[in-house]
Amino acid sequence: MSEPTDVLKVSGLRAGYDGIAVLDEVDFTVGDEVFAILGANGAGKTTLLATLARLNPLMAGTVTFRGTDISRMRAYQSAGLGVGYVPQERGVFPDLTVMDNLRVGGMFGKRSVQERVEEVFTFFPDLKRKLNQRAGTLSGGESRMVACARALMQEPTLLLLDEPTAGLSPLYVSTFFEAIRRIRVERQVAIVVAEQNATQALGVADTVMVLSLGQKSAVMDASDLTTEQLKHAYQI
Repeated sequence: MSEPTDVLKVSGLRAGYDGIAVLDEVDFTVGDEVFAILGANGAGKTTLLATLARLNPLMAGTVTFRGTDISRMRAYQSAGLGVGYVPQERGVFPDLTVMDNLRVGGMFGKRSVQERVEEVFTFFPDLKRKLNQRAGTLSGGESRMVACARALMQEPTLLLLDEPTAGLSPLYVSTFFEAIRRIRVERQVAIVVAEQNATQALGVADTVMVLSLGQKSAVMDASDLTTEQLKHAYQI
């Protein structure tokens, strides 16, 4: 039986801003799974996701996606290979309608735009009645759905989600995590999700990595994470 191929492999990653490292010597591997990154504010989660999406340059180390070194690629190149990214901010074009936002995501991928639009409705059915509404007039939860749906329109094989439920109501949080679970199962997309909501993230994750002050402090099966390790991650 052949060994499963790693979706994402990160080795010796060092990254930050203006020559100042936020992350140092970070190593981990993501398979076909939901991989959760937990840690307090300032731990480096957003920097890590932006670096994996190739929006932030590496200072050192390598990022390999399905056997291809993407460490020096630009964001549009890694997106073309199948890396989808939903940033922590709303991540929509506010002056465009919901449908036009989805069409932007549909510039990548092989299936018809309409077929993919119908598919994202199965994960985010509330968007169907918002298609002609400008994205800038949506609620926070609706905007996050549009951002995720637009990334799915690219037909990614890896989806990077940066704090997808930050600031959302409990109803939208539950809806979003249920969508994450279904996307993983039904679309067979590997998902890396950076989250502060540890309880919800652990409910859908297969593997968890704990970040503390820019360094990896643990990588393990989500079910094995202890309360003490979680307290350490959140510095409580």
